[in-house]
Amino acid sequence: MARSSGWRAYRPPRAGAAPRPAAASVAPVALPVRILGLDPGSRATGFGVVDVGPAGPCYVASGTIRAAAGDFPGRLHEIYAGVAALVAEYAPGEIAIERVFVNRNPDSALKLGQARGAALSATFGSRAAIYEYSPRAVKLGVVGTGAAEKAQVQRMVGALLGLSGRLGGDAADALAIALCHAHGRATRLAVAAAGGAA
Repeated sequence: MARSSGWRAYRPPRAGAAPRPAAASVAPVALPVRILGLDPGSRATGFGVVDVGPAGPCYVASGTIRAAAGDFPGRLHEIYAGVAALVAEYAPGEIAIERVFVNRNPDSALKLGQARGAALSATFGSRAAIYEYSPRAVKLGVVGTGAAEKAQVQRMVGALLGLSGRLGGDAADALAIALCHAHGRATRLAVAAAGGAA
């Protein structure tokens, strides 16, 4: 487990020693890559899987993990098991997940954070790199405005992936997260190639 050290613990490298890579920088894998997008919720967790190649993103699968009614720990276990099954089935190279936003109800925010933790924990057995995006960043990356309505996101996701029919809200949000990540990969690859942090 990487630890951040304070300035008092800094030790300059010896003369002639090779530079140490930045611990926080994780370079995206080269194309093609499979991305799993996750939109966690305490009752419904959306997922979307896209393959990204030279021609752009291609739809693979999407849906919703619905936790049955019951106690909250039981719902968290269902989220964990559902995401673990997705990772095992689709073997994503990268995972994009929405950050928790703080709303007016602290209890709802805490439950959402725990659901997100259960979803994230289920991915740790894979070698996939994990990326996080705020809801505003996802809307901006997919629709072009951070103030986009849910219906606008659904329509744009369908258009970008060439899907016919109406997508469910949770699945559309998860696909939007995956697409937001896919759209930024070229920039991250260029920055990583230049030796900077993505």
